[in-house]
Amino acid sequence: MGDYPKTLPEFEEWFATEQACREYFRKLRWPNGFSCPRCGAEEAWFSDRDLYVCKHCRHQTSVLAGTIFQDTKKPLRLWFRAIWHITNQKYGANALGLQRVLGLGSYHTAWRWLHKLRRAMVRPGQDKLSGTIEVDESYVGGKESGNPGRGSENKELVFIAAQEDGEGIGRIRLRRIEDATAESLEQAVKQTIEPDSVVRTDGWPSYNGLTEIGYRHMAVRSGGEVGEAALPRPSQIASLLKRWLLGTYQGAVRASHLEYYLDEYTFRFNRRASRFRGKLFYRLLQQAASVNPVIGKNL
Repeated sequence: MGDYPKTLPEFEEWFATEQACREYFRKLRWPNGFSCPRCGAEEAWFSDRDLYVCKHCRHQTSVLAGTIFQDTKKPLRLWFRAIWHITNQKYGANALGLQRVLGLGSYHTAWRWLHKLRRAMVRPGQDKLSGTIEVDESYVGGKESGNPGRGSENKELVFIAAQEDGEGIGRIRLRRIEDATAESLEQAVKQTIEPDSVVRTDGWPSYNGLTEIGYRHMAVRSGGEVGEAALPRPSQIASLLKRWLLGTYQGAVRASHLEYYLDEYTFRFNRRASRFRGKLFYRLLQQAASVNPVIGKNL
């Protein structure tokens, strides 16, 4: 199913009832028909309690169980409105704005919803980057400038991988890493980039082992011009990311939640060319159907 509303009037028409929302979500979760989450059987009956009962193992489940909407006390229709709002904000949505739009009684509820949906912005089994990839790191957060070089107090180190697309930037991947050691950087590369890809880095020694773990490593250096970056794509992404965090969230990003914001930025950047914002709504809802519940301290 690839249909999605392209305008706000279409959205309101398509999802005017709770039943319409549940039916749409059911098709996203089980595009080829029901599949029992316990045994994988494809036959079930629908009970009076709005539950699917597997004919094979008698396991009972709902269309929301096992997704980020599990145990929600709010209508799915309200969640749909939240997703539409978030994906239609060009530069991102904050909790206060979401609270106002949805009429939620609690700022904390809006904040929790945003973090749950950010978790869904990373598709399970996400494809790795391939081709020629520029890799670098940048420090994010903290009010103090920190130490020069690859060391900075009160800041978090972010690994940036940017795919070359002609003269421009293709897809990106962002990850928070503990430090700039070979162990941390090689792990980040393996998690985000396909083996045998060309990986362009600066001359930092921690990248010297990339060839040994299956990559075609190229160490590049600046040409010497003032302001010229040896790795222009990661440099541009770092600048845009910091500006986005400052403009949308006033830089108020806790280290424990940074991964969620990196996921959101990646989701938005990699879909920046989408003609219809409704497609972002569709993709995020589709991924929400595949992400495990986010409960309690996991937020």
